[in-house]
Amino acid sequence: MSESIHPVSDLPEEACWGYLASQEVGRLVTAVDNQPEVFPVNFVLDGESVVFRTAEGTKLSNVVANDRIAFEVDGWDEEIGWSVVLHGHAEVVDDPEDLARFAKMPLRPWIPTIKVNWVRLSSDVVTGRKFEFGPEPTA
Repeated sequence: MSESIHPVSDLPEEACWGYLASQEVGRLVTAVDNQPEVFPVNFVLDGESVVFRTAEGTKLSNVVANDRIAFEVDGWDEEIGWSVVLHGHAEVVDDPEDLARFAKMPLRPWIPTIKVNWVRLSSDVVTGRKFEFGPEPTA
């Protein structure tokens, strides 16, 4: 456990991408008609964008109706925790070269469903924070 007097610190953007690359599951945040929705998705990075597959349904409809998204990933161990949030936009990918490249990525559906739609999340802003765990200080 850390004895730090600054247990919360901002992560530089490069570190944020490193933390994103270390995980396989994140949460996609969309909003349609002022109603927020959160979807867990398994994903891979394609450079500095997030890529996931999805079937027809609410998730796909939401990113088509309103491409503004947030995407959050977090993790922890015995000493630290961290959270990274990407704010940006989503696009359904239909470029044949991108689709051929994505098909070679290690991204497969978790459940036996057909997911032929590929979605790319591009960032406007990526931010992150690191949290050093420790005992609660006295007042």
